[in-house]
Parts: sequence; C-alpha cells; structure tokens
Amino acid sequence: MKKIILTGGGTAGHVTPNLALVPSLKDRNYDIHYIGSYQGIERKLIEGAGIPYDGISSGKFRRYFDFKNFSDPFRVLKGYWEALRLIKNYKPDVVFSKGGFVAVPVVLAAKHCKVPVIIHESDMTPGLANRLSISSAEKICCNFPETLPYLPKEKAVLTGSPIRKELLMGDRQTGLNYARLSANRPVILIIGGSLGSVTVNTALRGILPKLLKNYQVIHICGKGNLDESLIGMEGYVQYEYVDTPLKHLFAAADLMISRAGANSICEILALRKPNILIPLSAAASRGDQILNARSFAKQGFSSLLEEENLTGDSLLQAISETFANRQAFISKMEKSELHNAVDTIIDMIESLVQN
Repeated sequence: MKKIILTGGGTAGHVTPNLALVPSLKDRNYDIHYIGSYQGIERKLIEGAGIPYDGISSGKFRRYFDFKNFSDPFRVLKGYWEALRLIKNYKPDVVFSKGGFVAVPVVLAAKHCKVPVIIHESDMTPGLANRLSISSAEKICCNFPETLPYLPKEKAVLTGSPIRKELLMGDRQTGLNYARLSANRPVILIIGGSLGSVTVNTALRGILPKLLKNYQVIHICGKGNLDESLIGMEGYVQYEYVDTPLKHLFAAADLMISRAGANSICEILALRKPNILIPLSAAASRGDQILNARSFAKQGFSSLLEEENLTGDSLLQAISETFANRQAFISKMEKSELHNAVDTIIDMIESLVQN
C-alpha cells in the first residue's frame, strides 16, 4: 500500500486543505498518517477525522524580540529528531505539507530521508515557515498567479486550494428551512471567521432596516457576538458558529460577504458565489488578506471593500452594486482554472510516488 504523511498546523487553515485531500487519497488506497504539534488545533481536527496522528515538539520563528526565541530553536531541533524517527519508522512514499511552523522539521526530516515533499502556500506571498521549506520541496502549490514569481520556476504549480467536496453538496431549500427564511427574497450570507469581526458586524447591523427591505440576511457573527436585541427580527438570523449545516447555508446564499483568508475565498470561488471581500486591515495583520482580496478583485471574482473604507453607506453601496452585477462575477468564476485543486494535487502526488 502507498503511504503518505500529511503535515501542517497552527490554525485550521493549515489543516482543512489536508482534510480535503483525504477522501481522494483513500480512494487511491493510500495509508495516511499525520504529523502535527502535541496539542495544536490540528490534533483535534485530524483525530476527529479518524486519521492516525503523532505530535512533535514545535517552536515559532519570530521576527521580534521574545525570550522564547532563545528556547524555541531547541524545541524545533527536538521536533526534527522526532519527525526523523517517525519518518524512518513509517517509511512514507511522499509528504504533503500545508505549512505552519510544525511542518518545517517534518519537511527537513523528509528531505534527509530522501522522501519527496510537496508543499502548499495559501497566501499571496510565502510565509516564513514555507520559505524555510522551499529548498526541500519537489513541488510548491499556490493559489494566486501573483505568487509564482516568489517561487522557483521549476517547482511552482498554480493549483488553487483543496476544497472539501461536502461544502459543494449543500441544498438551498434545506438551508432556507434551517434559517427559517423565505425563498421569495435573495439571501446575503455574512461570515467573518471563527471569531467574527466587530467592525463588519457593526457596519452590517447599522444598515439592517434598509437592507431587509430587499434582502434576507444570515449572519455568522463569531463567538460572543450575538446581539440579543435583534433576535426574532424578520428576515435576519444570526449564529455564533455553524458547523454541519454550513454547506446548506452556502447553497442558500445569493451573495456572500467575507473576510479574505485564502481558504475562505477559495471556497467562495469553488461555490461560485458573488461576493464582497472585506480583508483584515494591515494594522491587524501582515497584509496577506488585502493582497488576496485585491487579486480576486483583479480577476473579476469579487468586489473589494477595504476595512479602512467600511461604513454602513459603503457596505450598502457595495451590496447593491455586486448583486446587480452578480452574473458577471459568476461568469468570471466559472472560467477559473482553479476549481480542481484536489485532483491536480492528487495527480502530482501520484507522479512523485511512481517516480
């Protein structure tokens, strides 16, 4: 049986693309093993999917002063020796890394053992962990055309991000029934990540009286962000978090408003939903969401509303214009070549295993 090690961790975004590959890997008779950190978010997600998991020591590479900068190199070194032992015992045919600092010692150990490595970079510019891994990789997958110049030409492949197929299998009527909304008016779905966005939530709620004249709103507002004064408002429903029914809410949506994390926007692209992206501001991030959103806007997939320009009026205008031009956005998304990331990456894995 063919064997593969998946790795990546630190955030859910470093795990869900790996999980998207699992059904196709199983269909091709791969024995799958995962290496992550001892107690990172990846452990719960991977073990919940029934995949064998091993944790290793992990440290962070910081660009700023912190006393942990003196101890973390030893944790990374320990992680390297642990990964080396696991790879020697498991003897994988290939390693696929989604990034995050826990993946670096795994990738380096795989190179030492002469196991081919594929890494995937979600954002426009490679993060530090993936930059440290590039020299050890056979192939580097990416989401954006603008990323290609940052990567070695002979290794770079524009694939898009692997998307869980179940997200594409939602039912519109089931979503409407779940949210207790009507099929007679268009639905806007707002999703701001697991923690939500106070800025987006405030701007949206400020225009609800105007918005609900023409639309219905499903608002996934993040943990602790429910507004009890709005409970029961006709045409508006709010949730802190949605898990299994999310695919049905996606299917019910006629327009989406979202942050611009790489995995989130690739899901929107796969769903072909007209959308408005409100990226996390540069003051609160390294600016990757802004670059992601600008790329999607440039390709005609999305409307862009930067957080610095977000007001109730600007949001209302963006909604009106995007909905009016929704078919143009759908047409652009339908022409995209980035819908088959799972198949493209699986074929790449197979080619390395066969070599």
